[in-house]
Amino acid sequence: MQQVFIIKQNNPNLLLFFAGWGMDVHPFEHFRPAHHDFLICYDYRSLHFDVSLLNGYKQIDVVAWSMGVWAATQVSFPTSAVVGKRIAINGTPYPIDAERGIPPAIFSGTLEGLNETTLKKFQRRMCGTMESFKHFQSIAPQRCIKSLKEELAAIGKMYETTPKQPYHWDEAFVGTNDHIFPAENQQRAWQAEHIACRLGEEAHYDKQLFTTYLETLWTKS
Repeated sequence: MQQVFIIKQNNPNLLLFFAGWGMDVHPFEHFRPAHHDFLICYDYRSLHFDVSLLNGYKQIDVVAWSMGVWAATQVSFPTSAVVGKRIAINGTPYPIDAERGIPPAIFSGTLEGLNETTLKKFQRRMCGTMESFKHFQSIAPQRCIKSLKEELAAIGKMYETTPKQPYHWDEAFVGTNDHIFPAENQQRAWQAEHIACRLGEEAHYDKQLFTTYLETLWTKS
C-alpha cells in the first residue's frame, strides 16, 4: 500500500483517505480539507500499512472510496488514536460479491481483459457522463497497465484469504448511478451491516462528491 501525505503541516487532526483500485495521488491532490493533514492510501498490491504515520494525531477521520472501503477495514489503528468520522463512498466491505459488491464474473472479466482500451472504457463507465470523463482524464492516475493488473489480481487473492475484520462505518454514501459497484448491492451490504445509507444520483466517480467529502465537510470541523 502506498501512503502519501498531500498536507503535512502538524495539524492535530488527520484525514485518512483510502482511494479506489488503479488510483494514485493525481485525482485527489488538489483537495484541501480544513483543519486536517491529508494522507492518501492507494495501490493495494499489498495491505501493509505504516501505522507510525498516524502517530501524534489527536483525531483521525477516515474516508474510503470503492475498493478502498474494503482496504480500510484491514488497517489497525494505534490504540491511542481517537477515530472520528468513518465514511464509505460507493464501495462495500465485500468488494467481490454477487449480492453485496462487484459480481465475480465482472471482476474476473475486468482483470482478464484489462488493457489501455478497456481501461478507458472502465473509466468512462466509472465517470458516468462524458463531461466527468474528460475532467477525470485531465487528472488521471499515472500508472501502467501492468501495475493495475497486479493490483486487481492481488485484491482478488487477498479478499479470498483475508478474514473480514470488524469495522464500524458512520455513514455510507451510495450513488444510484454507480455502474461499478451496483447501487442495489451496496444498499444490501450496508443493510446487513446495519449502517444507514445516504443516497444520491452520482456515478461511481463524481468531482462534486469528492469535493464534499474531502474538502467541504471539514470546513465545519
